[in-house]
Amino acid sequence: MSDKLLHRELSEKIISTFYEVYNTLGHGFLEKVYENALVIALRKRGVVVHQQWPITVRFDGTIVGEYFADLCIDELVIVEIKICDAICDAHKSQLLNYLTATETELGMILNFGPEPSFTRKVMSKK
Repeated sequence: MSDKLLHRELSEKIISTFYEVYNTLGHGFLEKVYENALVIALRKRGVVVHQQWPITVRFDGTIVGEYFADLCIDELVIVEIKICDAICDAHKSQLLNYLTATETELGMILNFGPEPSFTRKVMSKK
């Protein structure tokens, strides 16, 4: 990964942990199993992880929606866990909406499908 990537070292840690969990557990479990395993493995690497991180959506100062991201890592990266054949546009839109509703600039989708895959999305707040 390029040195210019936002939160490069943390991203590399998340991705390597994702593959470690995938290679250990394989495909076929529910999302919660992978979520719990990622939390354990990331915390062993000294990362602060929050599960089911609340996201509040406001319009004109009023709460219009409340969601929960699967993970928030070091309060810098929102992670969504999926189990599907491929990451689709709807998954990417969900992640971008989470980034829009928060101060977080980096999001990742980790797919524990038949073939492991991931994507990173950046939304600059500057």
